[in-house]
Amino acid sequence: MAQEETTTIDQLNEEADIAADYLEGLLDIADYEGDIEMGVRNGRPMVQIIADDDTDIKHLIGCNGEVVDALQQLTRLAVQQKTGERSHLIVDVDGFLKRKRQRLRDIALDAIDEVHDTGEPVDLKPMNSFERKVIHDVVREEGLKSRSHGEEPRRYVTIYMKSSADESDVDEGSEE
Repeated sequence: MAQEETTTIDQLNEEADIAADYLEGLLDIADYEGDIEMGVRNGRPMVQIIADDDTDIKHLIGCNGEVVDALQQLTRLAVQQKTGERSHLIVDVDGFLKRKRQRLRDIALDAIDEVHDTGEPVDLKPMNSFERKVIHDVVREEGLKSRSHGEEPRRYVTIYMKSSADESDVDEGSEE
């Protein structure tokens, strides 16, 4: 079993290496300066572009992270092309995802407070799957229940109190 874990870590590191090479090429084409850090976090390969200056790097984040999301999709395709396997690689630019997770955590905690205060379910605005996953995780940590509703791209999360009948239910916090 230890060999399987080593192989998995090796494969994840290989994905991160492929992604770093791909992103270095893109940075060269765009003539952007930046360092690339890579590793494995929570069982997923991760590559982060760190800026030498803030001017160019903001273009790689875009409005609400749209550019970094596109970079992630392109990089995942590049990794898949080389490995033949679908990748769950995470691409971050200058700590954008960390800041985004914190904002989502704050949104979830505010909604949880509202549910505690009113006893009524709270619907959040539509979010992508990454954002919903963060919300589901925070809600589960805080001992409440959440469920995703709707169709993409208007899918949203509802947060509500657990009833005694819910204790054995599984919430939908495993979204990706």
